[in-house]
Amino acid sequence: MAESAGYQVVARRYRPQRFADLVGQEHVAKGLSGAIESGRIGHAYLFTGARGVGKTSAARIYAKALECERGPAAEPCNACDSCRAIAAGQDVDVVEIDAASNRGIDEIRQLRQNVAVRPARGRFKIYIIDEVHMLTREAFNALLKTLEEPPAHVKFVLCTTEPEKLPITILSRCQRFDFTTVATGSIAGRLAQIVEAEGADVAPEALMLIARRAAGSMRDSQSLLEQLLGSATGPIGVDEVHALIGTGREERIGELVAAIAAREPARALAALDASLQGGADPGGVLDQLIAALRESLLASVGCAPESLALAQGLGVDLAALGGRLGTATLLAMLQILDQALARMRTSGHAALLAEMAVIRLATLEDLESLAAAIDRVASAAPPAAAGGPSGQPAVRPPPAAAAPRPSNPPAQKKTAELTAAPADREAVADERAAVAAVAPAAAPRAAADARAAWRQAAEGLGGLAGDFAAEAVAAVWQQDRLEVEMPAASTAAVAFLRRPEVAAAVNRALAEIAGRPVGHVLVVAASAPAAPGADEPVRPPTSQVALVREVSEHPLVAHARTLFDASIRRVDPPRPRDRRSAAQPGALAVEAAPATADGDEQTVTEAHDG
Repeated sequence: MAESAGYQVVARRYRPQRFADLVGQEHVAKGLSGAIESGRIGHAYLFTGARGVGKTSAARIYAKALECERGPAAEPCNACDSCRAIAAGQDVDVVEIDAASNRGIDEIRQLRQNVAVRPARGRFKIYIIDEVHMLTREAFNALLKTLEEPPAHVKFVLCTTEPEKLPITILSRCQRFDFTTVATGSIAGRLAQIVEAEGADVAPEALMLIARRAAGSMRDSQSLLEQLLGSATGPIGVDEVHALIGTGREERIGELVAAIAAREPARALAALDASLQGGADPGGVLDQLIAALRESLLASVGCAPESLALAQGLGVDLAALGGRLGTATLLAMLQILDQALARMRTSGHAALLAEMAVIRLATLEDLESLAAAIDRVASAAPPAAAGGPSGQPAVRPPPAAAAPRPSNPPAQKKTAELTAAPADREAVADERAAVAAVAPAAAPRAAADARAAWRQAAEGLGGLAGDFAAEAVAAVWQQDRLEVEMPAASTAAVAFLRRPEVAAAVNRALAEIAGRPVGHVLVVAASAPAAPGADEPVRPPTSQVALVREVSEHPLVAHARTLFDASIRRVDPPRPRDRRSAAQPGALAVEAAPATADGDEQTVTEAHDG
């Protein structure tokens, strides 16, 4: 019992005691020891990096090098009283502060008062503030002046995993050292040294598996090794590590990768289930999939796989797999796995999410092939002719000035085409040839059917598009294309209906009515002066937009809008009671809606004659 009470875990017993012991942080060791040798010792340092990479250990080594009885020295002796006291955390001149639990302004004020006190026995008074990003804004502000101009005997070492949370005023007052994640091979080598010192029997493959699982954190790898040494009674192999960390055996992961690459979801689910039945964790299996697909991704862009042992253990040629799947597909697969792992952290159905991710991977289309197919289709497609199904209008010459509007739209269009310029006739001919080449011939339909189809499509569109489409004066079917005649004055309507998204919506509405894909073309009739003596009445605007535009210019309506602070909400066309009133085009009913004090609307109806 007494022996277990004094037991220290592996991570503490084998903590680095010299700069040379810092694994994977040689640049930091060289910078700190060089500063001590040259006498350029700063007053404030900032150590940043991921968890378990040696930040606090480096801070203690630096403190020992400054306080060593044989120093300041590039390497502490670890034999004098100062070095031993600092290593044990008992030196009164080296103060370690946990900013996560001492984050307020009161603690920083106490620190500022203690800074003025001289060191008890050493050369310097060193403050190591761990997780410094947890300090409050007020605490940072209280620390600023002391951090910039401390007494000559005070040194600060700030450690953090999130430097982006520190104010720029703090960062600018410190010398910054970035600690990198430790390479997998370096972690495995250090674990081998610990295993040898402990007298344990651990297979090298098991150490490499632990090192990969640690993801660059030396402390995490040592904690896993500590747990493994405590639970195993004999030689430790790969199976024991898989059981400990909840991952699947390499050959099963290899079967899963092969099934996903072969697009066999049933086989992939069977491999996943075999891994889970063997004691693996769903998240651990997806982590292994990410590691394997990452190797393939590197190979797909021309990089050699980093871990040959991983590829050999899986039994799958990851480099060949990367070339076969392609970079775009591998990127999509990795995104699917990353999203699944993120959802697992907050869901109680981890196994189901893993199965969903595996099915999505096994049914994911080859994105490289899809992109090539799209390029081939785009390069082979004929260019869109002017005035084709995209809704681009073809300009037509005006009819005779004194002639009444013909009752037969096809005859009118034929006459217009004969009187058009040669270039226009060629454009119309090319357009019709292109439509005939891509669409089967349709049975001729009556003009009434064409007008009814266009009106029905306009009603289905609704809104501004429906109002503009209702301005059409004639329509006729030309095989699988509807030719629509728009008045010369409807320039705004034509411009709006020419928009690609509006033209596509019109084509969809016509296709639903016709029961097959159809297109449309807008034919604009040029304006012609009225013949003298013509008694044909001028038709009032039929669309709501045109009515609003006409009424808003009337002086009486403008005065009413100003008087009542109102806006035009609706304009009703006139309802003639007799033949005489029907001939008055300017008779309109306007409905305006002024705002009241309580936010409700009052309706004001006003009749006027143009």
